[in-house]
Amino acid sequence: MELTQADVTKLDNPVWHSLCGPHAQLSESDATGSFKRYDPAVSVFAAAERLDDEVWSAAAEFVGEGGVAVWFRSQVPPAPIGWTEEFRGLGVQMVANDLLPAPDLDWVELGGKDADQMLELTRLTEPGPFLARTVEMGTYRGVRRAGRLIAMAGQRFHPPGWTEVSAVCTHPDAQRQGLGAALTLSIAESIVERGDRPFLHALASNENAIRLYRALGFVVRCTVDVVAVRFGSSPD
Repeated sequence: MELTQADVTKLDNPVWHSLCGPHAQLSESDATGSFKRYDPAVSVFAAAERLDDEVWSAAAEFVGEGGVAVWFRSQVPPAPIGWTEEFRGLGVQMVANDLLPAPDLDWVELGGKDADQMLELTRLTEPGPFLARTVEMGTYRGVRRAGRLIAMAGQRFHPPGWTEVSAVCTHPDAQRQGLGAALTLSIAESIVERGDRPFLHALASNENAIRLYRALGFVVRCTVDVVAVRFGSSPD
């Protein structure tokens, strides 16, 4: 499947295009609509079409003194005066190219009733920010043994035409059994069946994850910045 520039442009700013599109019901925004963020119980990420002076002002007014905005996009410039950069990380964005078929796996669909177990697993494995209502962002599947959730993967950002595979994690007691790879392919297959194209992100320093995703049929498209900034003084 050949991609045009128009096809992939949304991936430069996936949070913005998700919040303006399929995830609009999960969003909050300032009065002008130039600054958006996910409901804080759903996700930590904020977005804007472009990071200019107007947006920084709108963001400051929206989050308030001591408030935080977390940007996730292809490039995040240094924050202006009044903001403090608290975290900056570099990731890689990978898109599906020639995916392997999903292997047979005895998975279960996860939902709100499973949030406590999902939070417990993500706290232990740290696949990325995962909150009480993150499961509302898309389909999640998991593997249970003896009633315990030991592996899961799901869907996060959803720019039109694309869906991200995310929260891929396996309990330390069940690693090296291929569960993460199998769940990644299962979620990716469900995305393709719906008519979207899968993509995902990994830390640029996580060579093992990048190697695995390449083996599954993903290719690196670009790097992305993840930057948390705080406005004004930290709250007491």
